[in-house]
Amino acid sequence: MNDLSAGRQWFDDIIDQNKLLLTDSNVEWLNQTRERAREQVATAGVPTRKHEAWRYTSLDHLFNKTYQKQDVPFTALDDGDIETWVYNEEDSYRLVFANGHCVPALSNITVLPDDIKLGSLRAVMSTDPDLVSQWIAKDTTDANAIFKLLNNAFINDGLFLHVPEGVIVDKPIEVVYLNLSFDLNALCQPRSLVILESGAQAKLVERYVSTGDSEYLFNGVNELHLDAHANLQHYRIQDESNKAHHFSHIGLTQNADSQYHAINIATGAAWSRTEFAAQFTGEHAVCDVNGLYTVADKQYTDFHLDVHHNLPNCQSRENFRGIVFGAGRAVFDGKILVEKDAQKTDAQLSNKNLLLVENAEIDTKPQLEIYADDVKCSHGTTVGKIDPNHLFYLRSRGLNKPDAYKMLCLGFAEQTLEQITDERVHDYIQSHIANLLSRQEAVL
Repeated sequence: MNDLSAGRQWFDDIIDQNKLLLTDSNVEWLNQTRERAREQVATAGVPTRKHEAWRYTSLDHLFNKTYQKQDVPFTALDDGDIETWVYNEEDSYRLVFANGHCVPALSNITVLPDDIKLGSLRAVMSTDPDLVSQWIAKDTTDANAIFKLLNNAFINDGLFLHVPEGVIVDKPIEVVYLNLSFDLNALCQPRSLVILESGAQAKLVERYVSTGDSEYLFNGVNELHLDAHANLQHYRIQDESNKAHHFSHIGLTQNADSQYHAINIATGAAWSRTEFAAQFTGEHAVCDVNGLYTVADKQYTDFHLDVHHNLPNCQSRENFRGIVFGAGRAVFDGKILVEKDAQKTDAQLSNKNLLLVENAEIDTKPQLEIYADDVKCSHGTTVGKIDPNHLFYLRSRGLNKPDAYKMLCLGFAEQTLEQITDERVHDYIQSHIANLLSRQEAVL
């Protein structure tokens, strides 16, 4: 069986084996959305390496496994199942999802100010379905975005955040997606929706973690909508099991004068792919997306960016850095499209990689496609090793080789981490990267 046939069979089996686990909702538009997505999955294109967006990505290992949707939420969980928190409980609003289902016992959202709606998408679809339908029921997913369609086919739960006009959320929102599996490989498919109305502001920290060596497929979709003058700080930290497969799609729309500032960290999972797509619906919007990823032995990490400038006077910054210390593979595929009418666009795209071993692979492809003539755009990429002069300098000051390597790598990472304005998020990620590097002394 070739890759295309194996992939088609895999998607068909996922639909057939799991759809009976999802009880029909009392909300008619939700049932229609799910059914429409299932029909689209049956005809959608299956990704293969012949497709440009997937040319560096093999899905053979995924198509050889079977995944089962976990329909019953896990309840036997406590704080000990999540090793660390970024914030103390009293300093944040907290939500926990286990295999895509909200766990109220570990969440802290009982008191919310100023009509903010924060909680389970499933609950909101029951109590206020019209608030959700205007976003999800009208979803115009590309007919070939098969993983997003697969998520649509089983929409059930996920993060829901709605901040009314002019409201500033007084504390950060920390969301933990805890994934685990037992006898069967779990299929985890949260669908999250974040809406900031005009002038609203929020800080969102999302963490993706797992217990032990859990083997599962995480296929999450996160839709972000920023109205005029809204401001969202968004931190995403993926540190999952070395047997996990992780796929995320982040779709962002920004209205006039809105600001989006994001940091994406990817250090876990055997295989991970993050797709980020942004478009502007108003002028003078700012989209600032930074990322840092590490790659160890037998690990595959992929970032795929698609920023669409279709209006004048908007700004985007995409800066990603990678540290490769194992015989794995890193992929960065970033594209900025500037339409003919998008004059005065200011866009920069950069990908820099630090290669610590010889038998690793990095495929990097930053792209600019420009049809306007009054723009300020740039793109570039580098793949390099530790500068021997820098290493010699630190060794001459008494540092052993692993500590010198670690210090240089942390300095390289800090040029991304310094974009984090929240001190606790910064320190949490910095400590995490330092611990990862400390475990690589044999390589360093």
